[in-house]
Amino acid sequence: MELLGFSASQVHPLASLTDAASFLGGNAASLFVWADFSTEEVTAAPDTWREQVRQLAGAPILDLHLADATNAAHPSYFDTTNAYDMVIFRKLTFETSRAIAEAEPQEASAGAAKAPVTETVARQKRHPPGFLPALAKIDTQPVTFFMFDTVLVTVRSGPSRTIDQVRQRLLELCQAPRPQATPGRGNGQPLLHGIRPPSRPEDLMLRLLNAMVDRYLELRAPLTRQLDRWQRALLNSRRSFSSWEGLLDARIQLRKLEHLSEEQRDALQEFRDSLLDNRYSSDQPGGAANAPGRDEVLLVRINDVMEHIQRVLAHARRLEDSIESAVQIHFSAVAHRTNRTMRALTLITALFMPLTLITGVFGMNFDRMPWLREPHGFWWSIGLMGAVVVVLAALWGLARRLER
Repeated sequence: MELLGFSASQVHPLASLTDAASFLGGNAASLFVWADFSTEEVTAAPDTWREQVRQLAGAPILDLHLADATNAAHPSYFDTTNAYDMVIFRKLTFETSRAIAEAEPQEASAGAAKAPVTETVARQKRHPPGFLPALAKIDTQPVTFFMFDTVLVTVRSGPSRTIDQVRQRLLELCQAPRPQATPGRGNGQPLLHGIRPPSRPEDLMLRLLNAMVDRYLELRAPLTRQLDRWQRALLNSRRSFSSWEGLLDARIQLRKLEHLSEEQRDALQEFRDSLLDNRYSSDQPGGAANAPGRDEVLLVRINDVMEHIQRVLAHARRLEDSIESAVQIHFSAVAHRTNRTMRALTLITALFMPLTLITGVFGMNFDRMPWLREPHGFWWSIGLMGAVVVVLAALWGLARRLER
């Protein structure tokens, strides 16, 4: 469990839920708390955990939403109640993010040292030629966000490199010296290193989502490099392509990435629609005049995150189309090579057909035949065959020249 408290210009690390409740009970404006839990902490004592959240946020979490938050296979999803909004977002796993952050830059660096021969041989034994590790390691896990008025609760399974980095960055902002307020910027509110602390739970959630989507954007370069290798292998005329199972796995992973992006986009679109409905609904306190500037900032952040998701979705579709095109080009190249082989065989057959006719004629068992008794008849027949070949070759060459 990790707890952070947010004020108008500072981030406060908190030790326990009691400290979080005391922090929310202060008189300062724009206070909210971020409570980050693991799935194990929730499933160990769900009733106790829900009671603690109720005491902190002032409203309980529904049983169905609690079940959804602990479901490791739940897709990206949005739902809302009178007390809170719930967003489930599937992010890359810790192992996937670490592999992308550590392995790919080393692979892409031009001056990187080559691996030892034994390590290279071992890697080739583990992975057959044409294997796509960047595609095979795409794995995701859900992160659930419960957004109350003054509390943001996150539930995640396993470690999260992205969430840890965001938390560490916020703590660094808390410890950094704060410059004086600049007139005309942000209504006089001080900026921390040019980055304003989140002012409400929705703002913090969108920053976390933006960092998670950036991990998907980092997949574009390694995926493109790996699929370029597939295309070169498909179009290699010296070596027949046989890794069709690996190519099918690549298409499955790209389709999985496409479906993930679509679910994420739909969930954020529903959250955006809910925000707009609450903004202009007469049932909400204040109606349309309820902090319109803050809602505008949230809408901008939502649009930015959705635009990033759309870029991931478009890239996955482009890569899938590239695989389809490479496969079609592969079969076209194979058909072209087959046509060239058949053309050569047809040419040889056409050249030898007249020779076969001549040998068949001279092989007839008649008593009287031309050149049969001649001392140079054999050479005359050979010369006739050669002349036929030369005439046919000249005619074909003339026909090809006329076509050009």
